[in-house]
Amino acid sequence: MSTARADFGFKFMNAAHRVVLRLSGGHLLSNPFGMPAVELHTIGAKTGLPRATMLTSPVHDAERVVLVASKGGADRNPLWLGNLVAHPEVELTIKGVTTKMLARVASPAEKAELWPEIVSAYKGYAGYQTKTERDIPVVICVPRPA
Repeated sequence: MSTARADFGFKFMNAAHRVVLRLSGGHLLSNPFGMPAVELHTIGAKTGLPRATMLTSPVHDAERVVLVASKGGADRNPLWLGNLVAHPEVELTIKGVTTKMLARVASPAEKAELWPEIVSAYKGYAGYQTKTERDIPVVICVPRPA
């Protein structure tokens, strides 16, 4: 499949997921694969425009939300990763509640510690890693100080 076609597919799925969540009042597709749906709000690295992406969080608690930049095992990182690296002040919407967060890519040691928990939450992430030669980044989001 071409890169442009794959990118279009990801964008279409994101838009459809967002619409279903909104139309259902946040009930349908709010917990895909047993993980909470997360709407990540970033600022475009190149455009400076607001961007929104639907993801899931395999690891989350009151102190952090962990995201996986898997892109289904594609050979390129998802665009949202570049956006949050360029502009780490992001917002996450989970179950209709939007929280201002700071996002950063986990260190190799942090990823090694988190990866078993990530794969335990959704085994598909292990398969994604075997599909690509790139090391799939893990992102840690923490609440911004008030």
